[in-house]
Order: sequence, then structure tokens, then C-alpha cells
Amino acid sequence: MTKPFAPVFVPPQERPSKAVALHASRWLLVGSALALAACSSTPLPPWNPVATPAPKPTQHTTPAKPGQPSGPSITPVAPSSQLQPLPYSGTIAALYPDPTERYNTPGLADGRRSFTTNAELADVLRDLAQKNSEGGPRLGLLDAGNAQSGTPLLALVATTAKAISPLALDETTRPNVLIVAGQQGNAPASTEAVLALAQELGKNGLLTPLLEQINIILVPRANPDGFEKSTPNTADGTDLRFDHLQLKTPEARFLAKLARDYRAAVVIDAGEFAAIEPTLQRFAAVRANDIGLQYAVTPNANEFVSKASREWLYQPTANALKEAGLVVDWAFEPSGTSAESGFAMGTIEPTTLRNASSLKNAASLDIQSRGSDLGRTHAQRRVHSHVKALTAALQSVGHRADDLRRVHTFVARDVASQACRGTTAIQSLPRMEQRNITLVDASSAQLVQKPAAWTSSLNISTPRTRQQACGYWLSANAVQATELLSMLGVNVQRVAELAPLQAESYQAQSSTPTAGSAPSISLVSAMLEAGPGSYYVNMNQPLAFLAAAALEPDSSYSYFQTGVLRSLADVARVTALPNIVFEEE
Repeated sequence: MTKPFAPVFVPPQERPSKAVALHASRWLLVGSALALAACSSTPLPPWNPVATPAPKPTQHTTPAKPGQPSGPSITPVAPSSQLQPLPYSGTIAALYPDPTERYNTPGLADGRRSFTTNAELADVLRDLAQKNSEGGPRLGLLDAGNAQSGTPLLALVATTAKAISPLALDETTRPNVLIVAGQQGNAPASTEAVLALAQELGKNGLLTPLLEQINIILVPRANPDGFEKSTPNTADGTDLRFDHLQLKTPEARFLAKLARDYRAAVVIDAGEFAAIEPTLQRFAAVRANDIGLQYAVTPNANEFVSKASREWLYQPTANALKEAGLVVDWAFEPSGTSAESGFAMGTIEPTTLRNASSLKNAASLDIQSRGSDLGRTHAQRRVHSHVKALTAALQSVGHRADDLRRVHTFVARDVASQACRGTTAIQSLPRMEQRNITLVDASSAQLVQKPAAWTSSLNISTPRTRQQACGYWLSANAVQATELLSMLGVNVQRVAELAPLQAESYQAQSSTPTAGSAPSISLVSAMLEAGPGSYYVNMNQPLAFLAAAALEPDSSYSYFQTGVLRSLADVARVTALPNIVFEEE
């Protein structure tokens, strides 16, 4: 079993702080009261269906004027000098002027050629924790482990609780919000934005009033090794964005344990997308939108979690960005290897932080700014767009804190109640469409509409389903699978005495599938004996569908397909409630 996070004692620093205090301005909370209604034994808010059309990119306009509620650090400044060649024409660059707000972090200082380094980031977070260790809001660092190179993985907890431990935050009864930035090493703007927000969580900070409704956990840079080497992936070449089910990397395991121990009710993933290639090569144009947004859509996610993600995270964030004059669209990337392949929204597979969190019953949202291939070009604007988006999301979560608690309680019971009787989607597909994409023509610098194939994640089909199992049996050889499930928060029990099981075993109908494809699996009814030392995953638990995603072997992301389970004989579906004696923990 893994150990929970422990707070770090931060001694006084002899050197001066490298953080620059942000200029204060008035905080504004928006929203209206929500009428609550009873739903079974757990009250749920009534939900009026809200249509969610694909957002239309807004026209480029000037940012909000000083004095308007726009988030932290409002300091009018002159446009910064360009320290590197522009990646495209000056006419295109002029479409993305610097905001009137100036964000003060080490990496955004005048004359800088690099963003905040790993060492500078650690210094700033330690200074913030030391200054806010007693009295008022509490900021504290966590003993979170190390990246593959040994670089510390840092998380900052902001709360008004008496301590920063998971138990202390639980006692506040407030939802915990986890914000993760920099999963890719070339997403520096997200880190700078989260660092700017962190400076506003202390005493008299602009975000401090929100701590009366929610607790906030910040991971400013989830992939410090990638940042150090200026590469998107981790040190071993893994794309961290898709490692949240298999947990191959220490970085993904750190995030999983953080979400598990602090029982995050909301998870926000902040990153960046490429503005130029391969869009330029395929369409003679570059990306137009400042921000791409996507809420979680994945097979077996509870409908109330999906609605909370859409209506309490995505919609208010998109609206706030548009009001600020920023260009908003869905989060998407070029698909395939040719222009005919078009564009695709984020995957529906439960391998991303967004989708895995949804199966943990947390509302979740991806926020991506343009710029992973822009170096320091438009740095202040990219950070500004993240700050605007994150601020809007936090405001909405603060306003909906009571509702989120009710939804979380209801969904946990609802998911657990479906053991032995519900339905599990085994294979799912996104919808293929055509859509006009707004881009910036590389020659004319004009906004143009480009028709393209579009892979939509908003509506998915499920060509293969099964009745929900009562549980899953795992052989004594499946130690790695049980450890990973435990890190994810799934309850796994070890069998103490020999017990008969009514089950279905899996049999492959074809040879070992190629990478990325799903195996053809059939079920065979069988009576099994669960021997001492084997394991049982009861589906009468809140994270049942996350367990099913890992253990049903048909999908390309299952533990069998990815090699965590070496044989189909190591797992079986239990189809009737068993009578098992378990080892005491």
C-alpha cells in the first residue's frame, strides 16, 4: 500500500524571495443561488438541460480595461520588447497584443529569455508556504516525491483548515480542487499562470475569499524533466498526458496519489497546444484561438459528473474568456498525417487526467493556451488567458461548492449501486463529422474558415457493452495491477481463505493484437476457486467504472493490453455475489 502525502516543514529562508508580490485589486464573485431538490436519500440540484453547441471563436478584440474584474495582477505596462524572432509575420503577431495586465513571476520578468526554472519555482513555493504558515489562509508544500531525474515534484495546498493534511481538509467539508499544469515540458505558460495564482492565495490575496468555499491544491509543473530538456515528454519518453490509467511514470503516480488522498472533487488540467505546425503545412494557416477547452467525456462516466463538468466548469469559463476578448474554441489537435485527416478533439479514453478523474467522479476540464511551439512569443497573453480561465473556473466552483458536495455524494452511491445489475461500455467510439475550423491565413493574416474532417468527443457510440460485474477476481500474480488500482483509489482486497466464485473467464479469439488495437475477447462461464493470496475488486464501490476500464481486457488501454496483466488467466468477472473471507488490512 502507498503512504499518504506528508506536509513538508519549510524553515525560514535566509535568501530574499524571488517571488514578486502581485498588485492587488478588487475580487468579484459571480453567480446566482441554485435551488435544491431532494433526490432519493441524497439531495441533488435540479438540472435544466442546457444545449452545448460547439463554441464559435470570438473576434480578436482588445483585452478588458483596467478596473474591470479580470483576475490577479493588474498592472498597465507598455508592450514588451521582442527577444526572439517572430515565428510568423508581424501582421499575424499583431492579432495577439499583450494584455493590459502584467503577471509578475520569475519567468516573466523583463529581459528574460527563459521561463521560471525548476529551482526558481521551488524557491517561490517555499517562500509562499513560509509566509503563510500561520494565521489567515494556510499555504503548505507537500512531500510529493520526485520526477525520474530526481527533481522534486511540488504541490501547494491552500486552505483555511488547521493543517494541510487530507484529514484536515476533509474536516472543512469543502470540495478540494486540484489544478495541474505543465504535464508537457513545452507548456510553460500554464506553469507561470498557476504560479501567479499561487501568489494570490495568501493573506489579502485576490483568491483568498474563495478559500471560504473550497480548498485548492496546485501542481505548477507536473513534468519538470521535460521542461528542463525542452521536450514535451517525461525523461523516459512517456507522454504524461496519457498515463493516468497505467501509471507507468512516477509523475503520473504522484498525481494519482494526490487526487486519491485529497479526494479531489474538481480536477483542472492546464497546458498548451501547438499554434503553427502541422496546421501551417496542411492548411497554409495557423491556429486562431487563444484557448481550447474540453470537459470530460468518457465511457461509463456518470451523467451528473458530466453535467457538472460541462455546466459548472466549461460554460462559465468559456463565457468569461469571450467577455475578456479572447478567442475560444474546443481543445483539438490535427489528426492523422494528412490534411484530409482533419482535426480531433481530445480522446474519449480514460487514460487522460481529465477522463480518469471523471471516472473518479470528479468534475474535470482541460484548459489549453496556444503556444507550445511559440517560445516566449505572446508570453504575457498566453499566461493571461490561463489566469482568466482558471479564475473563472475557480469562481464557479466556489459558487457551486454545496452543489458539488451533493453531486459527489449522490454519484458515489449511484455508481456503487450498479454492481451486478448495471451496464458497462466495453468499447466506445467518437463521432466523425465535418466542421469549419477558424484559422489565421498565413499570407493575408485574415481569419478564414477551413472545412475539415472533425472527430468529435461530445457524442460517443458504444458498439460493445456488458452487464456490470459483481466484482473482479485477480490471481496472486497480479500484484502490479492491484498496486496501480490502489494508487488510483480503487479498493482492492486480498483473499484469506479458499472461496468458490461464480464467474466468467476471458478467452482471446485471435492472436495477440498489434499495438493500439483491441483484442477480440469472448466470455466463458466457469466456477473458480479464489485461493488465499489472490485478490478481489468489489464493484460495489464509487470507483467501480475506473476498475472496469482497467480490468475489462477488450480495450487498447486495458491492463491486459498494456502488459500490466500478463495473462487473461489472471483476471475473471465475478457474476454473483461471493462469500469471501479477506485478510485484515
